[in-house]
Amino acid sequence: MSDELTLAIIKPDAFGAGHAGDIISHLEEEGFELRAARVAELSREQAEAFYAVHREKPFFSSLVQFMTSGPCLPMALERENAVSHLRDVIGATDPEEADPGTVRAEYAQSVERNAIHAADSPDNAERELAFFFPRTELV
Repeated sequence: MSDELTLAIIKPDAFGAGHAGDIISHLEEEGFELRAARVAELSREQAEAFYAVHREKPFFSSLVQFMTSGPCLPMALERENAVSHLRDVIGATDPEEADPGTVRAEYAQSVERNAIHAADSPDNAERELAFFFPRTELV
């Protein structure tokens, strides 16, 4: 199988706590290559647009508030089976349920402050990458 791109976002909790470098190192040790990254501070409108799929869920408002609470680090990552492998590497949304050694087991504070976002399908990865990075920036 050929390499694929996926999106990860180091969320405001982990970014603000100074864990971005550790998380990037963790991902690189898992075979991911960083293809693009930028520090971003999402506006309310941007966060609502990015997480629109969750608009009707009870946690939508708190998710938007959290994602606009400080800088985050969107990243384009590449490797074979990037989407599924990244989901395994970051662990369960609830850090109490995340396997030892996963990003969330090591850096997440709670279900809501869970350190990292990862695209959940190749189609969503493509859509989410386009939200943050023009195709010409994915090197």
